[in-house]
Amino acid sequence: MTHPDPLTKLIEQLQRLPGIGAKSAQRLAYHILKTPREEVDRLAQAMYEVKERITYCSTCSNITDVDPCFFCTSPSRDHRAICVVEEPENVNGVEKTRQYNGLYHVLMGALSPLHGVGPDDLKIKDLLARVADGGVQEVILATNPNVEGEATAIYLAKLLKPLGVKVTRIAMGVPVGSDLEYADDVTMQRAMEGRREL
Repeated sequence: MTHPDPLTKLIEQLQRLPGIGAKSAQRLAYHILKTPREEVDRLAQAMYEVKERITYCSTCSNITDVDPCFFCTSPSRDHRAICVVEEPENVNGVEKTRQYNGLYHVLMGALSPLHGVGPDDLKIKDLLARVADGGVQEVILATNPNVEGEATAIYLAKLLKPLGVKVTRIAMGVPVGSDLEYADDVTMQRAMEGRREL
């Protein structure tokens, strides 16, 4: 089936979004076509504003609309701790727990030699500079529990320990609500290593 040119262009652009295949893009395009003009204008304006007003914090690389960001400038945050995450969206995951009140550092990825991502492609030098400036007592490595995340955590630990800070790794293990029989070997190993006294 052929579509009018503007609709074809919209479908092609929507398909470029992560997790959106051809069918989903087509459904979204037809939904937008049926949506009142004012709603489409609001969507377009919100997308435009994100590109115009959102930037990366010059200190921690988190997304922000003011530089430096809220976390870096807040006097109520613990400036002695830095939680290192791979991507800006990971900050929200940590914040949801309400268990952490320190600062953040976003690496903008993880080491992945297969994909051509090396140490110089990440915000590692900025992290080392922040720690070397003094005042930081603990760096929490909260990279993803996959091969790239583990390699990144190990690499960072080797660089950070000589700077005299405590370097910790988030505990990982069996997710709440799952069965042990479905846990893989690495997950079970992490769960056993991260166990705590009740």
